[in-house]
This record gives sequence, C-alpha cells and structure tokens, in this order.
Amino acid sequence: MRKLLVIGIGAGNPDHMTVQAIDCLNRADVLFIPDKGKQKNDLAELRRQICDRFVTNPKSRRVEFDVPVRAEPAPSYRPTVDDWHEAIAAIYESLIRDELAEDGCGAFLIWGDPSLYDSALRILERVRLRANVAFELEVIPGITAVQALAASHSTALNRIGDSILVTTGRRFRQEGMPDNAGSAVVMLDGKCAFNTLDDKDLVIHWGAYLGTPDEILISGRLGDVGAEIERTREEARRKKGWIMDTYLLRKPGEPDGVD
Repeated sequence: MRKLLVIGIGAGNPDHMTVQAIDCLNRADVLFIPDKGKQKNDLAELRRQICDRFVTNPKSRRVEFDVPVRAEPAPSYRPTVDDWHEAIAAIYESLIRDELAEDGCGAFLIWGDPSLYDSALRILERVRLRANVAFELEVIPGITAVQALAASHSTALNRIGDSILVTTGRRFRQEGMPDNAGSAVVMLDGKCAFNTLDDKDLVIHWGAYLGTPDEILISGRLGDVGAEIERTREEARRKKGWIMDTYLLRKPGEPDGVD
C-alpha cells in the first residue's frame, strides 16, 4: 500500500527542521511541492531549499503542483473553503495515483505543523473517503508560527495559572478578547482585528515572516503600537506581495490565581 508522510517543516527557517522530519524526507520516493503562484513563490522556494539541504536519497524526486486560488469569501465562509478543499483533494488524488507506485512513499511538506490551522490532513481524509486510491498516513510534527512568535519575543505563551485561547482573526473580530483567558493567540487575521478592541491597555506581541530573514517584530501596549503594526503590515504585504503573521494578546499583569 502507498505510504504518505505529512511533514511539518517549521515556520519559515530551514533550521526548524527536526531530525525526524529530515529522516522522513529521505524515506520518500516523491516529494510533493505546492506552488501558490508567482506572488507566493517564496513559499515553494523554501521547500526547495529544504530539499536541497537535507535530502540525500538519490532515488527521490520532486513533483511540483499548482494550488488553486481560493475564491473570495462569500457571506457564508464555510462553503467557499469547502469548494476550495474539494478542488485540492482532486489534485492530491491524482498525484497519489499517478506519481506513486502501489508500494511507494510520498511526502507533503507542510508549513509549520500539520495539526494547527493547516488543511492538508482534512483534505487527505477527503481523498481517503473517495475510496479511489488507498494509502497509509504518517504525520511528523513541526515548529509552529505560534512557537516561533513566542521565541522571537522571548516570552512564554502562558502565564502561571492562566489559560490561552488560540483563534482566528475572523472569530476574534466577532468575539473579542475572551473573559476566561488571559492570553489569546490570533492567526489568519488579514484585517487587524486587534484594532477593533476597546481595551487599549492589552499587551500585543506581533510577528510577520517568522523565522525568515524578513522577520518583523513589534510589541507593546496595544494603544501605543496598534496603528504602527497595521501600517507596517500593509507596507510589508504590498512590498512582498503576501504576508504571514500572527500575534499574542494578553491582559496586563499576572493573573490572580495560581494552580
């Protein structure tokens, strides 16, 4: 039976690669490299650099494939994403069927970690449910943007006796800072939801292109740096053509309770 390795490659720095991830790269007969178009060529190029640096298996080969562009979100977000995932699932199915022998091993290189705000595992489950091609799955964890953010700001994600919420910009814009968590990590926020908050005393640690030579970091009181982050983010996105960023927001001071 075909074997698929879903490998977390870190948040943008080839040095994030674990020994396990490197070993798995070299187990694969085929390395699948997604191409998201000219504007996001950096994302494919990082994967190529990782393969150039770490792959020593002379029998492995690379197969690059185009990723369809997601439609602009409709009033209902989920159907848009569902259609996009279905299109990618069709591509995955053809790659597995056409590029891997019946006993072959293929690897998908996943930015960050496959388990956190990445859809590769869900899309592969769609392929499995189609029942047109059979495969076994193995997942290799990687360093996430959340870990890279905390490391770059030299801060711990959690505070003693306190909880953390990990959410998206879309949900954060709707729900705001939670009452039951002193800290919130916000991902996939294209509209700077933090600037909609009334509490300007919150502390924000923001980072873009984490782990890469283009990394940008800003932190401080939300009321003091919120506008600077929004301006910096837009300038960076316009210059590079894309941006990947995340941030940690927390209430000032330590929580009262200690477990």
